[in-house]
Amino acid sequence: MFYLIERVYMINDELMNTIGQARRILIFSGAGMSAESGVPTFRDELTGLWEQYDPMDLATPEAFERDPALVWGWYMWRRQQVAAVEPNAGHRAIAAWQRIYPLRIVTQNVDDLHERAGSYGVVHVHGELFASHCYRCRAPHKPTALEENSEQIGQPIDPPHCKLCGGLVRPSVVWFGEALDEASLRAAIYEAENSDLVLAIGTSGLVQPAALVPQWAKDQGAQVIQINPNPTALDELCDINIRSTAAHVLPQIVEKLGIHN
Repeated sequence: MFYLIERVYMINDELMNTIGQARRILIFSGAGMSAESGVPTFRDELTGLWEQYDPMDLATPEAFERDPALVWGWYMWRRQQVAAVEPNAGHRAIAAWQRIYPLRIVTQNVDDLHERAGSYGVVHVHGELFASHCYRCRAPHKPTALEENSEQIGQPIDPPHCKLCGGLVRPSVVWFGEALDEASLRAAIYEAENSDLVLAIGTSGLVQPAALVPQWAKDQGAQVIQINPNPTALDELCDINIRSTAAHVLPQIVEKLGIHN
């Protein structure tokens, strides 16, 4: 169901015409979209060894410098969790849509669910969970089979060393207190400012500056449609608020566009 301010709308011709007439559509996805696939958000409780830790205390440069094995072990555990889930119907609908229409995708999520569903050209403003680089020289690191299949997953693991400078390897995600990758940020700004329709999906609108993507688009005259089962900080900005989930709504939109998954 679609909500415009406080009034309820079904998926109707007027809405579909808005989508169909857009020349450049940007998908902006957040943690709620991955949560539908079973990926824990930072607000979810941790389990096992990790339940004694606050994720926000592990995802910092200071934590890595203090205890690199603890932080690397936690991220290896997170990789295992994400690898065990599958893209949901929302991811698959976007990928099917992108095969017909050149959607642009900017995501706050560090997982690879968009790509595994078949999407391409995804801009990850908060980095990528399955990529790594040297903490010292920033050279990319390609993991070995032993690293990827370690029997230690679920406990602290010593991170590998950079083959170029010997520094410790870290996950290529943006930690709390770090600036966004400049190239990714520029790409997100460009896509926002050159789109005439943004679908903000599963994002709380709280994590800055990435949460400004819909605002950047709106400032250039774009319309913004939000898909989220809960009220968010973006509600007043959006032209249409859809109180539902991506996995429920996006397949309906794609079907009405005549696209088959």
